[in-house]
Amino acid sequence: MPSRSGTAAPQEPRNIEPLALHADAPDLAMPGSAGQDSSERARRWLVLYPRAIPLLIFLALAAITALSVFSIESNARARERAQMREYAQSLAAALDRSGSGFTSYLRAGAALFASVDEVSPDTFDNFVRALKLNTEYSGAEGIGWIPVLEARDLPAFLERTRKTQPAYPDIFPAPASATGRVAPVAMFAPATAVNRRALGYDMYSDAARAAAMAEAELTLRPAASGRIVLVQETSGTARAFAIYMPVFRMGADSKGAAGETEPGGRRLAGFVYTPFRAREFLDSALDRQGAMRFGVRLYDGEIGTGHLLVADSIADAARDTVTQDVTIADRKLKLVIEHADHRVLSPLSMVTLVFGLALASLLMLLARLLTQQAFEDQARLAFFEEQHSIRNSLTRELNHRVKNTLANVLSILSLTRRRASGLDDFADSLEGRIRALSATHDLLTVTDWGTTPIRAVIEAELQHFREALDDAILLDGPELELAPNDALSFGLAVHELATNAAKYGALSVPGGKVTIRWCRGNDPAAETEWAEVEWRETGGPPVAHERRRGFGTELIEKVVAHELRQPVTLDFAPSGVRCVLRVPVRRPADFRIREREADRRVRKP
Repeated sequence: MPSRSGTAAPQEPRNIEPLALHADAPDLAMPGSAGQDSSERARRWLVLYPRAIPLLIFLALAAITALSVFSIESNARARERAQMREYAQSLAAALDRSGSGFTSYLRAGAALFASVDEVSPDTFDNFVRALKLNTEYSGAEGIGWIPVLEARDLPAFLERTRKTQPAYPDIFPAPASATGRVAPVAMFAPATAVNRRALGYDMYSDAARAAAMAEAELTLRPAASGRIVLVQETSGTARAFAIYMPVFRMGADSKGAAGETEPGGRRLAGFVYTPFRAREFLDSALDRQGAMRFGVRLYDGEIGTGHLLVADSIADAARDTVTQDVTIADRKLKLVIEHADHRVLSPLSMVTLVFGLALASLLMLLARLLTQQAFEDQARLAFFEEQHSIRNSLTRELNHRVKNTLANVLSILSLTRRRASGLDDFADSLEGRIRALSATHDLLTVTDWGTTPIRAVIEAELQHFREALDDAILLDGPELELAPNDALSFGLAVHELATNAAKYGALSVPGGKVTIRWCRGNDPAAETEWAEVEWRETGGPPVAHERRRGFGTELIEKVVAHELRQPVTLDFAPSGVRCVLRVPVRRPADFRIREREADRRVRKP
């Protein structure tokens, strides 16, 4: 290629390879990574399990709270059950006192009536007045006298009784036969209108009453009946029971119930008895114990619907019950105390539960904030580590590129000086080539020193020529990307070709044209690709056969070919210069230093 440069041999620039980043390159030490203490281990747990740790703290405190509430409730239930037992015992004692009081009255009456030949109304009234009965608070209906007769002796009994009690009724229910025992109610005090309904009633006509009288006769002690309905009751639904005390008379000439004389010995003269309404009997004991929040049921013997005497139940279903035995005149009764607390939890349990859940929620929120802060700190450390690695990589890359650029500049400077005919020629040639490097540098700066389109490199180098000779330059080729170092070398070659064409070739005369075409080529065996660029000049002045090698020829054939590691073909045909270059098309990932370095840092365990 014709040139005005000198004849000195060009100095081949020193080749400096781009910085290669490998996955196995040594890592940058993270500050504080050695000798991690317990706080750092805790921080790591917070980072690894940002949701599980707060949830675990909440569940642990919630479990502690639940155990505390369970303990408080268990103690409350135990205390409540102890209160129920105490109440049952005190209520049983009150019932026992009521029954024992009237049992004493019956014993006294039995002793008095056993000492007389016949119980007259005066004797009975004197006895009752001496007792000073107060049935209002005891649940008892009063005290009565029941003589035991043979059925055949009833007419004589009615005749004697009606002499002192003209209104005495007939015996009811009427005896079924003329044989057997009859036990009619002869006297009852207090003599109210309701109580007078019991006069004349045959106690042996009811099985429960007859069984109690038979037991009392056998044991010689007061005996209580089972569940009965009082004769005084018109509705016949009020449950009651009665206590019977037998009266025996002793003596050789004791008279029978009909008035005849019987041989000596003990005989049953009758019973002193007291009936009790179950409701009033229980209420009297409840009144003495005071108002309680417990329900009460009183059963005759076994617990069951058929044995229920009276119930003072709570409205809701019983949550807990306590059973207490009560003995009234040798008869076993069952006292059941019920309790149903309307409150779901006790006040102390509610306070503990609310406080525990609030504390658990607060600590969970605090732990969540700590995990978030630890995660953010970890992210910042990773970011700083990444930036530190990128900065070191960029520093090494910058040093490498500066050295390469300086080497290229030194080579250009040396070759230009040797081929310059004078100082002005040297300055103009050097300035043009430095501007070519600068234009390509500017283009690479815009692309952040990543891959650069080949068209953009050509247009940057031909910008001044295309402004004046736009129609004379034709560009044609696909979109291909060049590596930064390859773009610099290729841009320098285009500049030299354009400068030579403007001085001596097709761009130096009107009608001359320059066509630049490129296409993609590859070598499957070597797994390499390149862009094959053809520079062709037409319409310019004929190229002389005799020419001396100039700086541009050596720059393209030596420097550019060496940097691109591809052959360069220069053909100085008479019709115009033709140059074919191969520029490597490398993988974009090889030049995205920051992205690859960041990925490697993030994936490192």
